[in-house]
Amino acid sequence: MQGQKLRLESPNKVLSAEIHLASGNNKIHLSSASQRLTDIKILNFDWTEDIVQGNWQLIKSDKRTVSHQWKPLFGERNAIKDNYNELELQLQSSGNHKKMQLYIRLYDEGIALRYGFDADDFAGFVIRSEQTAFQFGSDATTWIAGAAQSAYTKTTLSQLKGEFERPLVVNPAPNLFMAIGEAALVDFSRMKFTYRGDPKSYTVQSALSGPVALDKAGYESPWRYIMVGKTAGELLENNYFILNLNKPNEIADTSWIKPGKVLREVTLTTAGGVAAVDFAARNQIEYVEFDAGWYGPEESISSDASGVNVDPARSKGPLDLQHIIDYAGKKNIGILLYVNKKALETQLDQILPIYQKWGIKGLKFGFVDVGSQQATAWLHEAIRKAAKYKLMVDVHDEYRPTGYSRTFPNLITQEGIRGDEESPSSEQSLITMFTRAIAGAGDYTNCYHAVRVYTKMGGKAAQMAKAVMLYSPWQFIYWYDRPLDAPHKAGGAGGEHETLIDESENAVAFYRGLPVTWDETKVLKSDIGECGVIARRSGNRWYIAMLGAKVKQDIKIDLSFIETADRFKAQLWGQDVPGLRKNVVDKKEFGLKSKVFTTTLEPNAGAVLILDKM
Repeated sequence: MQGQKLRLESPNKVLSAEIHLASGNNKIHLSSASQRLTDIKILNFDWTEDIVQGNWQLIKSDKRTVSHQWKPLFGERNAIKDNYNELELQLQSSGNHKKMQLYIRLYDEGIALRYGFDADDFAGFVIRSEQTAFQFGSDATTWIAGAAQSAYTKTTLSQLKGEFERPLVVNPAPNLFMAIGEAALVDFSRMKFTYRGDPKSYTVQSALSGPVALDKAGYESPWRYIMVGKTAGELLENNYFILNLNKPNEIADTSWIKPGKVLREVTLTTAGGVAAVDFAARNQIEYVEFDAGWYGPEESISSDASGVNVDPARSKGPLDLQHIIDYAGKKNIGILLYVNKKALETQLDQILPIYQKWGIKGLKFGFVDVGSQQATAWLHEAIRKAAKYKLMVDVHDEYRPTGYSRTFPNLITQEGIRGDEESPSSEQSLITMFTRAIAGAGDYTNCYHAVRVYTKMGGKAAQMAKAVMLYSPWQFIYWYDRPLDAPHKAGGAGGEHETLIDESENAVAFYRGLPVTWDETKVLKSDIGECGVIARRSGNRWYIAMLGAKVKQDIKIDLSFIETADRFKAQLWGQDVPGLRKNVVDKKEFGLKSKVFTTTLEPNAGAVLILDKM
């Protein structure tokens, strides 16, 4: 049946796909009701041996429809719809009758495809590269980052060079945005992208970060997807799409998995730990994290993560960690520990039961390897092992999520984001939240008092806005700051000045009440790199956060999604020109009179409107 054409529509006929299987030219044409969106070139692999001979032919097709809803343990919304139509195509090579499967799912939110390989036919074989490609008819605008924590650049497809991260957001036409990426990456090589132009199209092609042994990958690929929306904000609103492509939760008892705000302890001393716990207890912060150096120099292979031995380059100590853990437990504060990859790779099985016995609630993995099949499989196995000991995980540095937190929700958050450690401009933050954030939670290490906030990052109210807009179920706040009663020193961790948290400042009340997970999320404005407005609801309270970039922004917000306006009282946290100059946040309280709210943001500034139902 070579040369056959199949058709698939999304549940509400928002999108349609035509699958063409022809000699050497297998494609999926993806369209909306009004236009052709892209062509996806499929079934192209480079094998380490001459495994497949001839062309792929269709021998059987099955169609199914799925329509249901599920509740995440935590997230950006309290209920997720999972509605799609799927084709499962059984394929056979014409030359030597090797068998494989192609799964194609069409949602109203986008398309996803995955490859399956017959275990008998492909046992012991290795994929050298995969050339799944996405072809566009115009030189579309796009925003790229070469690495997971790199700065983003706004450019066009024809200007792309090297490899770049996923998800890749493409803007081919007015009112059309697409995000290309991968989901359910568990034991395969990571996919990045590269550009391959030709006379007829602008083509983005998958680029695997190393070969893939199919037996170690369970004979299936991750999902490759394209999300489609009228705005970048619609893509962010619909990012549950990626979770839907992952397996359901596999942890039976999840009572120990708890999101929350986190304070980093920067002195690595007993006195500093006690001060941090006391501050956290006073200010509704659920966790205190001890970062690099508590068990010795993090990059030294001789550092033993099974015991406390403070790195003298970071602190003179002393650090009685067990005393702090016990003290924190009495105040319902959890303790988290940083462990570098050098210790993780050599001591993981040893330290997990030790940390559980100590009473540790979770780990922050540092500088783990990412990309290769071996690194990918090791990392997800480490997350599963941590779950056995009731330890939550935050993966730092280059790891970007592909939805595994649905399957193992002890994976609370991850970095893979250009956070406040890099002093990103408001423009960079406004690119990040509508590109990287589509993939899922990002540990942004939000800081507030540090000097960089008002010299490089738009001011304190912008930091408050980002704490709402950039989702992370472990939301680190006051990243470079320490409580006033902690031990002082000439410099602060990671900064040029020591910064102390001023509990008399009214913004402490803002962070004290800030949720980290949400019942509902709406993106009201999403001009990438220029301006954003994101509304999130927790219970009866709405947080509507605003951030602008280089120029003054006149904000007009349609509040028609709330009930009668006069049933809400409002707080507006922001900074006008005098407030920015004095580095002070102003709080205004008023009754909401209308379902249209207007305000003005100074250049690079932010604001948060809080609405409480009366």
